Amino acid sequence: MMVLSVIRLAMETLIFLLIAFGVVILALAIFNAFLVFYFYKTNKKFDLLLEKGKIKDLKEILFKQIDKTKNQEEIINKIIDRIKNLENISEKTFQKIGVIRFNPFDNLGGNQSFVIALLDKQNNGFVISSLFIKDGNRVYAKAVQNGNSEHSLSNEEKEAITRAIGAGNPKS
Repeated sequence: MMVLSVIRLAMETLIFLLIAFGVVILALAIFNAFLVFYFYKTNKKFDLLLEKGKIKDLKEILFKQIDKTKNQEEIINKIIDRIKNLENISEKTFQKIGVIRFNPFDNLGGNQSFVIALLDKQNNGFVISSLFIKDGNRVYAKAVQNGNSEHSLSNEEKEAITRAIGAGNPKS
């Protein structure tokens, strides 16, 4: 009997060990599947990084990236210089425009006469006046420095300059 109980105990232990080994083998198989999946996922990333085997050395990639970065910095510096140049040029271009239409003679015709003020950032530029009269059209131009002119200005010309200066500095 003792032999039978030892055999039974050995059988139970063997069954327990087989189940335990089965669980361990299953866990290792799942872990192995995870590692294989992770390996292929990482391998794809390395293939992209190494251009699918064309590049054999990671140093080569780093040096290429450094060269690309230097080239991009040079391009960016050139672009910044061009922007600064354009900003300097734009300060001398007409940025402020004021237009007034008016009728210089009451009860004759419509508002066919006009004044246009063209000013840069420092309020330098000129005023063009066009007076429409029955004999024809007269056009006058007057220089403007810092929002003022050496020549006498009509009320309409002053208003056009005021509008131009106001248009260059909107309050909203």
